[in-house]
Amino acid sequence: MKWPRRAVATAGGRAAVAVSLVVTTAVFLATVPLHRDFFDVGVYYGTVDDWIHRGGRIYDYVRPGTHYGFTYPPFAAVSMAPMALVPWPVAVGISIALSVVASALLLRWLAGPVIQRARWRPWFAFTVVGCLFALFEPVRDTFSFGQVNLLLVALVFTDARLLATGRGRYAGIGIGLATAIKLTPALFIGYLLITGRRRQAALATATAGAATLVAALIDPGASRAFWTDALWNTDRVGSLSYVSNQSLQGVLARLQPDHPSRAVWLACALAVLAVWAYRSRVAVRQGDDRTGFALTGLTACLVSPVTWVHHLVWLIPALIVLADTALRRLDEGHRDRRVLPLVCAGLYVVLCSSVVWLWRWDSTGPDAFLGANAYVWITLGLLLVRPGPHGPRPPGAAPAVVTDAAGATR
Repeated sequence: MKWPRRAVATAGGRAAVAVSLVVTTAVFLATVPLHRDFFDVGVYYGTVDDWIHRGGRIYDYVRPGTHYGFTYPPFAAVSMAPMALVPWPVAVGISIALSVVASALLLRWLAGPVIQRARWRPWFAFTVVGCLFALFEPVRDTFSFGQVNLLLVALVFTDARLLATGRGRYAGIGIGLATAIKLTPALFIGYLLITGRRRQAALATATAGAATLVAALIDPGASRAFWTDALWNTDRVGSLSYVSNQSLQGVLARLQPDHPSRAVWLACALAVLAVWAYRSRVAVRQGDDRTGFALTGLTACLVSPVTWVHHLVWLIPALIVLADTALRRLDEGHRDRRVLPLVCAGLYVVLCSSVVWLWRWDSTGPDAFLGANAYVWITLGLLLVRPGPHGPRPPGAAPAVVTDAAGATR
């Protein structure tokens, strides 16, 4: 393991490694992964264009040649309405630009403190981390589909940042807006409640409610259609048993494609929520708000009826917490210090591998139960058995530094 350190020991070596990594990443992204042709931003664009220019109804629109339509709450359509004012290529460019900005903010907030603590050269470390981030399958798919996932994560972690920097009176607005755009982030309101941030939870709820009311005033029919019909019609988003659905419901639907048991799903979801509530409260009592936010992202993916692969960007905070824990153990000289980095690297490789798609056409059988649900098992494992932030220290080791939700040290 000495040769990688020698390779980056000099300025020239770091530059050569950085250039090689960027070129390799760019070539891989351009040639290897499936390209989604901005399918989802096409749905958004077509929906708002039909709604604004042709008087169409939001939840009646179906993208030509498919059976997919708009599935988000009405406020999402209101937020996306400006796309109707620009040509299609500009709409795609806006989607990419917003995801790039959200990615930069998330890496700064989540990975930045780790880089600072380790005293790595920022430009080189962010280059490496940025390439690893770009190779992550959910990130690749978010950009390729033109999805809103990274924007939602950034909104939620804006509140985490506010809590971390002593501006908690404003925290909750980001979570509320994210919830009004897509319901999955609503679990973060629950997180604020169970960790005693009642004021922030109330602000998040009020923000989500106000945004929803604005959408209802703009288009009452669309709001009525969503809350009484579209929300409950899971067929609108695709088959629950489709291999891309990496949620607990997806696992059950693949086991019983015709009649997945809602009672079993509810029992599993409640068990996961109980573990999440317990572990989140423990983390916050230990001053580790960062882990609490990460656990909430994992849990939201597990209990949501539909968690497509590109939704798994919510795993990024948990993976960074795990990587930070691995680096701390290396620094502190734990006996098993090399085990966790290998585990972390292995999980990352699997999550970049698109392995679940091997069972795209047939997700039955024992091999499919393991492989087709691989991302579910990783998410569940991170929730259940993620090591504590510091673990036992050898005699004489320096005290571990506690970090909060946005990575700020305490």
